[in-house]
Amino acid sequence: MSFMVEMRSLEGRPATERPLSPHLQIYRPTLTMTMSIVHRITGFGLYFGTILLAWWLNSAAGPDGYAKFQAFAGSWIGRLILFGYTWALFHHMLGGIRHLIWDTGRGFGPNEREWLAAANLIGSIAITVILWIVGLLAWGGPQ
Repeated sequence: MSFMVEMRSLEGRPATERPLSPHLQIYRPTLTMTMSIVHRITGFGLYFGTILLAWWLNSAAGPDGYAKFQAFAGSWIGRLILFGYTWALFHHMLGGIRHLIWDTGRGFGPNEREWLAAANLIGSIAITVILWIVGLLAWGGPQ
């Protein structure tokens, strides 16, 4: 199966074959492209991470349910998931700010796009790590 279409010139002669649409093989991957994909993935992750938020709110209704949530959230897998959820939240938020900047008509130059994408990635990691350090220090360190 070929994704090429035969083009004909105005005289009816066959012209060169060209792709129907651009493919990933044509474009050189950039940080901006990667951040676009990661933005979608974090949005998907936030959708399912909201289940954790609902579980936490629902568990507050009784001591038994809250104890189960605390046991999960305090485990290494629970903390890893919560850390990932925190990062996804900040990454998605900063990606939204990047799109807001683009909505004003700014930041479309090649260097500006790459700078905003790098700032999105570095900023989301930095904010997440700082928040977790402050949070762990406020609650007496890892337990």
